[in-house]
Amino acid sequence: MADMLSTGVSGLLAAQVGLSTVSHNVANVNTDGYSRQLVSYQTKQPEAVGGYYVGTGVDTQAVQRAYSQFLNSSLWSASSGQGRATTMNSLTSQINNQLAGSSNLQTSLDGFYGAVQDMANTPSDAASRQVLLARAGGVVSTFHALSDQFNQLSGQVQRQITDTVGSINTDSAAIAKLNGLIRATPSDGTPPSDLLDKRDSLVKKLAGEVGVTVVPQNDNTISIFTGNGQALVTSAQAFPLGSTPNVYDATRQEVTGATTGAVISGRIGGGSLGALLEFRSNVLDPAQAQLGRSAQAMASAFNAQHAQGVDLQGAVGGTFFNVAGPVVQAASTNTGTGTLDASISNIGSLTGKDYLMRYNGTAWSMSDANGGAAVTLSGSGTAADPFTAAGLSLVIGGAASAGDSFRIQPSQSAAASFSLAINNPDKIAAAAPFVVTTAPASAGIPSPTVSISDGSNPNLFDAATVVFSSPTTYSINGGPSQTFTPGQPVVANGWSMKFSAAPQAGYSFGVQANSNAQGDNRNALMLGKVANLGVLDGGITSTGHAYSQLVSQVGSAGALAADDLTTQTAVYSQAMGQQQSVSGVNLDEEAANMVRYQQAYQASAQVISASNTIFSALLSAVRSG
Repeated sequence: MADMLSTGVSGLLAAQVGLSTVSHNVANVNTDGYSRQLVSYQTKQPEAVGGYYVGTGVDTQAVQRAYSQFLNSSLWSASSGQGRATTMNSLTSQINNQLAGSSNLQTSLDGFYGAVQDMANTPSDAASRQVLLARAGGVVSTFHALSDQFNQLSGQVQRQITDTVGSINTDSAAIAKLNGLIRATPSDGTPPSDLLDKRDSLVKKLAGEVGVTVVPQNDNTISIFTGNGQALVTSAQAFPLGSTPNVYDATRQEVTGATTGAVISGRIGGGSLGALLEFRSNVLDPAQAQLGRSAQAMASAFNAQHAQGVDLQGAVGGTFFNVAGPVVQAASTNTGTGTLDASISNIGSLTGKDYLMRYNGTAWSMSDANGGAAVTLSGSGTAADPFTAAGLSLVIGGAASAGDSFRIQPSQSAAASFSLAINNPDKIAAAAPFVVTTAPASAGIPSPTVSISDGSNPNLFDAATVVFSSPTTYSINGGPSQTFTPGQPVVANGWSMKFSAAPQAGYSFGVQANSNAQGDNRNALMLGKVANLGVLDGGITSTGHAYSQLVSQVGSAGALAADDLTTQTAVYSQAMGQQQSVSGVNLDEEAANMVRYQQAYQASAQVISASNTIFSALLSAVRSG
């Protein structure tokens, strides 16, 4: 006969496991990453009694977590997207706040060109000239402030990259350790649910740091790879990522793979690390370059016009603003003695991109440092015939070895170097350098434009008369006849004369130094027009417009990041809700289970009590017999 006592005990023990599991669920209702655990039971082998079978009770088969691999994978993917969106939104908000703060370049430019106009109204007034220098100093300070803020943000990004790589490695090592513990579970047993939950929680955290692919293995371990296939965890072994200084710039951190040590920064996506690298390459670097281009454009245009005037002493206007040219960085892996000098040959052709120059042992090649697109080089690279490309002039020196390379940053450091070249208000060249006369006066001849082509010419201010003997021939100061090509200027003594109407035979044009420099504002008026002068992008974009482009680009990146954060937060919330609908603890359900197991426990105890009563009655009957 089946053992009634054993049957009751099995039910009691089964109910006890159920009660313990429900208690564990309730205790961990607020534990992040915890999955609700369920008890599964099976009947014991029945006992044959005559021609029938009698049950012998229940066995606890397993305690397993409520789990969906699909929903967990969706949650990890959503965590990666939210991690990226959160970091990108934070960084773009910072750079937008910097541009919208007190360091507003457009405000400084407006104040500066307003002071230029005020000086043009009273060119001999010392006070207006002093105000102009003060406003120029304000423009310099704004460029420096924005550059400093961008550099501080860049330093923050470099530190965050290093910290995030360290966190990824810590999490990868913890997951590998848990893999080992889980793998050590007996093959005929159920993997411990709490260890699996702890591992999944770490995977979710890791996914928030970098985009990952998770591959379950037959031994209950998981392998984890980054989006580009770089292994982070396989079985019980972790493969740490590295952060190493860029070969061209030691202050710039790059991410390297564990096995090869190769730089994989450009192939990391997802998570906060992907956002840091993306922000640096696609937002911060272009912003720094665009700010630098704005500084170079302003210095180039204003200096060029300032050199077309004369100051209060009648001297040709000198450099008004100083600004640095391209920065060349040699790779730390270079083995040769080659050098590269870079300068701006055509500011209108500057693109805002960085470039790489590589030597393969026989020839040099140039490419976009970010996208790798090839750039055509003209010239031979010598001082007499430099390479030219993308608005740059490049001169090679020394003896480069095969594999040597250089990075060229045409504008990255320009804003930080922007400075005022003069501090004496008398040196502001507000006056035009020449007075031009025409004859015969009765002919109504349009006055030509005379500009300085070589301010160092010792004969620049010598009086000169240009007389046309025919529409195609002229002489200067009675000298030999020279050929005139319509549409081309007449050049002499360091000045250049351009005509708005074709000169005719008998026309005469006199050029002499301006003796009224203190009361002349003609060059000041031209300096005021520099505000809207197209300089960049083939002579289309002014300094102010270049800054507006910078603000627009950064603002667009910020708006996209904010929208993406809203979207990714919704996706994450949905994924979390779906995962919790399967794995989350429901207190109402657990309360019902508690009652059910409690009742089962009490019923099993009653079975044991009944068994005891029957056994006692049987003993009494035997004794009395």
